[in-house]
Amino acid sequence: MTNTPMKIVVLLRESCDPHPPVRLTADGYGVQERGLRRIANPADLAAMEQALRLAERQGGEIICLAVGPQRLDDHLRLAMSLGGHRAIRVWNEHLTGGDVVSASRLLARIIEILAPDLILTGNRLLDRGDDPALALAAARLSLPCLSAILELKCQGSGLQALRKSDRGARQMVLSQLPCALLVEADSCEPRYPGQQALMEAATVPLEQWGLAELGLPTTELGVAAARLGKGQCAFPRPNPRRVETPDATLPAFERILALLSGGIKPRAGKLHSLSAQQTAESLLQVLRGEGLLGGETR
Repeated sequence: MTNTPMKIVVLLRESCDPHPPVRLTADGYGVQERGLRRIANPADLAAMEQALRLAERQGGEIICLAVGPQRLDDHLRLAMSLGGHRAIRVWNEHLTGGDVVSASRLLARIIEILAPDLILTGNRLLDRGDDPALALAAARLSLPCLSAILELKCQGSGLQALRKSDRGARQMVLSQLPCALLVEADSCEPRYPGQQALMEAATVPLEQWGLAELGLPTTELGVAAARLGKGQCAFPRPNPRRVETPDATLPAFERILALLSGGIKPRAGKLHSLSAQQTAESLLQVLRGEGLLGGETR
């Protein structure tokens, strides 16, 4: 495999910028498009950078792939300005409403057509977390799939990858080709395209694939092939607060209440129902007891 050119496919996806506030639709089954800012998924850009570094050392062709409507052309042109050689966008109205199962069937068909040596994408989506579509597609094709990738290099007739493991450990893995790789967003810093490269990428022709190029029936795509029903959207739970460990000498019931209340003990105090004169005398007694009154007060 040494000095042998490779065919690398990089799957680019979009995600919603988490900084502007996201508003749900009235029925709770979607997100309002107005004011929503969509960006290229950062982990996918890191996968693109890993593919560029590997292609620079090994040689080969990088195919930038996106599945979605026309707005994804901007992400493909960005990838082309970074050094991609070919850009393909796959879309048809029958692809809407699908889940990861139908998406994996679509990706598996695209991989069969392109027959790449490597398929790279990000390990997580910025706004939705894990996306197992590529892993399921690799399982359909009996291809190895490695996650949490940090570094890549060719090793003989295969690939050597450094990946994250449990509890911050690192693991070196050898894999045969072809294989699918899920790259960590912090594995590398994506490069910035030059102005000339951006201008040239703006006029690069992009390939558009539909059902004719895929050769898949509509019953295996989109909502017709979805196994999971569409559920209502909800905002994620806020990060839990760090709480102090309750006193071990307390009864179990009081320790549970302390944990459920966030570890903040209620203020100790008493409720007095006194007249104004009696309240003033009680306050004076407290002040005298604390030594806050220098002289005698009448």
